[in-house]
Amino acid sequence: MDMKRALDAFAALSQPTRLEVFRLLIKAGEMGMLAGQVSDALDVRQNTMSANLSILAQSGLVRNQREGRGIRYFADMDGMRGLLEFLMEDCCGGRPELCQPIIDELACD
Repeated sequence: MDMKRALDAFAALSQPTRLEVFRLLIKAGEMGMLAGQVSDALDVRQNTMSANLSILAQSGLVRNQREGRGIRYFADMDGMRGLLEFLMEDCCGGRPELCQPIIDELACD
């Protein structure tokens, strides 16, 4: 991930509702959530949620899939992985064992 893409992702996550959406979609996993479900879960008007989901999608942190008249949203794990790799690119000054506790914390059980 390059600097511009990372800055776009951080800008998208710097707004409280978008950060909540991203965390909710990570929790939803591979099932994702319909846009209306995301709106309901966070008690945000659908037009406001639509704008927030669009920003997250443009940043590469969220992807979507049309389902009939609805749109299902998912956390884009490749985008998240790219952002984490960008942050840890030069981690530990050549001593990867120092990064292992962070990696262990991030790993799903």
